Amino acid sequence: MRESVKASSHFAERSAQPPVLEGFEHIRRFWNPRNGIWTAKILPGEYFVTHHDEVVTTVLGSCISVCMRDPDLGVGGMNHFMLPEDRSTGASPWLQGPGGLATRYGSYAMESLINELMKLGAVRERLEVKLFGGARILSSMSDVGAKNIQFAREFLELERFTILAEDVGDTCPRHVDYYPATGRVMLKHLQALSAPAIASEETRYIERLGKERGGDDVELFDHREA
Repeated sequence: MRESVKASSHFAERSAQPPVLEGFEHIRRFWNPRNGIWTAKILPGEYFVTHHDEVVTTVLGSCISVCMRDPDLGVGGMNHFMLPEDRSTGASPWLQGPGGLATRYGSYAMESLINELMKLGAVRERLEVKLFGGARILSSMSDVGAKNIQFAREFLELERFTILAEDVGDTCPRHVDYYPATGRVMLKHLQALSAPAIASEETRYIERLGKERGGDDVELFDHREA
């Protein structure tokens, strides 16, 4: 009986779900009773921005997440991306310079997040940045995590953003909860047992990129401009 009363009380305290911004209807959002807050969960290749008091959460292996917010407005968001590799040559197109395919994908992930925040009124010069992920979670895989970290750092430096905090590299997956309204981050290093499942998800993501690309990545950037 006591547990039933407690559960009912907690349910009664649940706040109304914040309205979702146009273009983010596909993102899964749920009430997290542990934190007492609405949460948006992003997967590889996704990003999410909000001007409400909610959490953006994700799990990272080799992928990178950049968290950004305008502290004056309390608007912010997070992305989740990985640089694609050219498996036919075994080399990363990112190494081919600024025009490389992977650089363009990474830039798209970054610019999408920045542009959506600016649509909400964020001022580019005020944006705070935090960086997470890029682990080498399986020794049998190439260290794409290191390439992701290098790209993110170089992009942010080139665009004159200062990284206020980061937790990158190593061999452990990460669970990240980001609170855009305050800039708070709750970070948890996951056990190595989680690595194979996360690596499998990231592999499917890379394979999906290849299919969507179909040998030509122009479609991706046309979509951004639409």
